[in-house]
Amino acid sequence: MIRKAVIAAAGLGTRFLPQTKAMPKEMLPILDKPIIQYIVEELVDAGIEDIVIVTGYHKRAIEDHFAEPNQELVSALEGPKENVLREIEHIANLANFAYMRQKGPDGNGTPLLNAAHLIGDEPFIYTFGDDFIRATPGRFSQMVALHQRTGIGVLSCIRADNDDDYARYGYVGGMEIEPGVVKIESIVEKPGRSGAPSDLASVSSYIFTPSILGYLSDLASELPHGNQLSLQDAMQRLIDDGHFLLGYEIENARYFDTGDKFEYLKTIIDLGLEDEQLGPALRAHLAQSLGS
Repeated sequence: MIRKAVIAAAGLGTRFLPQTKAMPKEMLPILDKPIIQYIVEELVDAGIEDIVIVTGYHKRAIEDHFAEPNQELVSALEGPKENVLREIEHIANLANFAYMRQKGPDGNGTPLLNAAHLIGDEPFIYTFGDDFIRATPGRFSQMVALHQRTGIGVLSCIRADNDDDYARYGYVGGMEIEPGVVKIESIVEKPGRSGAPSDLASVSSYIFTPSILGYLSDLASELPHGNQLSLQDAMQRLIDDGHFLLGYEIENARYFDTGDKFEYLKTIIDLGLEDEQLGPALRAHLAQSLGS
């Protein structure tokens, strides 16, 4: 059973400056929820109980969002807005939250290495706080089911849509052992179409056993000053040593990369169109705007 997850949420969000000078990019709203809440809710739906969020110097708003509401807010909402108060209280009780400030070199392996002492000797989920995959069943639920069936680490994957994707994501190569499941032999970061081992992009999330932490620690001890600590490099070392990882094409998946301005805007529109209350009016507005 997988009970723990680590969310990397320490990035500066430079593509959204000046908005992210004081607001974490993970707290940018998608309708009435911040991005990171969608990810937390999906983790909880997959059975996660303990969530470690690795943050940066200006990320206190994340901690505040998942904390119990203060008395001033409670008093303001009691009575006519009781339903809103219950929703806010529910957010604080979604999981057991722990927070850490990131320290060490840049790179997507550093947040995970920072949280290593809180993981213990059990499998866990590692994911990011500014992108997500919508799927049915949920992405994490699908990954957990595959891990429970095989006991092997799992990378969430999607198929490349266009040439630009090959310059944005890492790609996995290996042997397909069942439909949509690849036994990974290589991971290549942003290879371009000609250098990609397949069209299966590794995005957003991972299930690991604790063995990955030793590889990250070894890489960090060898890292030249100024270099980034790469999770992909640690995974490749693990694979080269004979350990297995599976690339899993998430079923019924839509990937939302909300760390990019255009993709963030598309996410708001797409989820707005799906909303029962907002969808019809938004669809009519878009039709009117595009028709004018």
